[in-house]
Amino acid sequence: MMQVVHSRADFFAAREQLTGPVGLVPTMGALHAGHAALIETAARTAESTVVTVFVNPLQFGPDEDFGRYPRALPADLERCAAAGADLVWAPAVEDVYPGGPSRVRVDPGSLGAELEGAARPGHFAGMLTVVAKFLGLVRPAVGFFGEKDYQQLTLIRRMAADLELMVGVAGVPTVREPDGLALSSRNIYLSADERQRATALSRALFAGQDAAAGGAAKAVAAAREVLESTGGIDVDYLELRDAELGPAPDHGSGRLLVAARLGRTRLIDNVPVSL
Repeated sequence: MMQVVHSRADFFAAREQLTGPVGLVPTMGALHAGHAALIETAARTAESTVVTVFVNPLQFGPDEDFGRYPRALPADLERCAAAGADLVWAPAVEDVYPGGPSRVRVDPGSLGAELEGAARPGHFAGMLTVVAKFLGLVRPAVGFFGEKDYQQLTLIRRMAADLELMVGVAGVPTVREPDGLALSSRNIYLSADERQRATALSRALFAGQDAAAGGAAKAVAAAREVLESTGGIDVDYLELRDAELGPAPDHGSGRLLVAARLGRTRLIDNVPVSL
C-alpha cells in the first residue's frame, strides 16, 4: 500500500522501511500520463519507487508562474497509487530548504545559459540544486526523468557523472496526446484556440525529423515552415543540436528542440533526429 508523508522526519522514517534498489521520480505535481509513465517505468525497474511532489521556488524567475503553477495533490496521489508508487513525499518549502534558500547551488555550466537557460536565467541552477538534494535525501539507485525536458535530462546526467553521485539517470520517452501535443502540466493554461494551434510545435518537429536525412539545415527549415504557417505562435528558439546538446553534427544522432509562447503559456518540445 502506498504511503504518503510530508515532513522530513516522517520521510526519513518511511525511507528506512523501503527494501532493495529504490527508483526516484521527482515531480512538481499536476501529474499527467507522462508522469505516470515515469512512475510505471520506475516501478518495473526498481524494487521500491519514491515520488516527490514539490514545486521548487528556486527554479522560477521573478516573472514566471510559481504562484499560479497548478497544484492538485489529491489527484496526484491517486495517479501515483495507480502507477505503482510505494512512497510519496510531498514536502513544504521549509522541509526541503530548512535553513532557507540554498546558499550553495549547483552550477550548470555553459549549457545552463543556452536554450532554456537563455530564456530563464537561473532556472537550471535551481533545478539541479533541488534534484541534487532529493538524490541525497532519497538515496535512489536510479532517478527517472522525462525526455520532454531534454535539456534538463542532459544536465542531470552531466551533474551525476561530473560530481560522481553514483546514481543512474534514466530518460523516459515523451508521452503525447493523440494529435501529437506533448503532455505538460502547463497545457491547462491554453485556451481552446491556443490548444489547437499548439499542435504546430509537434508537427514542426516531426517535419524536421522527416527532413533530417537531408542535413541539419533542411531539418530546421522544414520545421520552421510549419511554425511560420501557423499564426499566434511566438517562437523563442528552434534549434538542432547533437544528442548531448552540443553543435549539430554533420551526420548521426541529433536533437531538434523548440520553445514557443501561445498567449501567456510557454511550451517546449523536442524529438530525436538522424542526420
